[in-house]
Amino acid sequence: QVQLVESGGGLVQAGGSLRLSCAASGRTFSTYSMGWFRQAPGKEREFVASISWSGSSTYYTDSVKGRFTISRDNAKNTMYLNMSSLKPEDTAVYYCAAAHIIQPGVRPPDEYDYWGQGTQVTVSS
Repeated sequence: QVQLVESGGGLVQAGGSLRLSCAASGRTFSTYSMGWFRQAPGKEREFVASISWSGSSTYYTDSVKGRFTISRDNAKNTMYLNMSSLKPEDTAVYYCAAAHIIQPGVRPPDEYDYWGQGTQVTVSS
């Protein structure tokens, strides 16, 4: 089992940057593919990015390509999401998730096994 805790959210102006972190408990973090999802008010939770267990493969939704970078440090049991050129439409609660799959690709939320509590990102115009 993995417990996940997100941090790093906040309020930022459009064009600004933030780095989200997802700290995982347990010694099996490196065996999980990881993902970032977000949910805006009144909308369904949507895929943002994912990374394979080794970090060698990454995937992004089209709207964040070139602006967001997902990474992980298995020695620190931590995953990151570097967000730049932020837009008001990026405003949402951001969640990290873990899945026991080899190649995470672009998968829906129900294919992930463990979730964090979320961190709010608000981008003002």
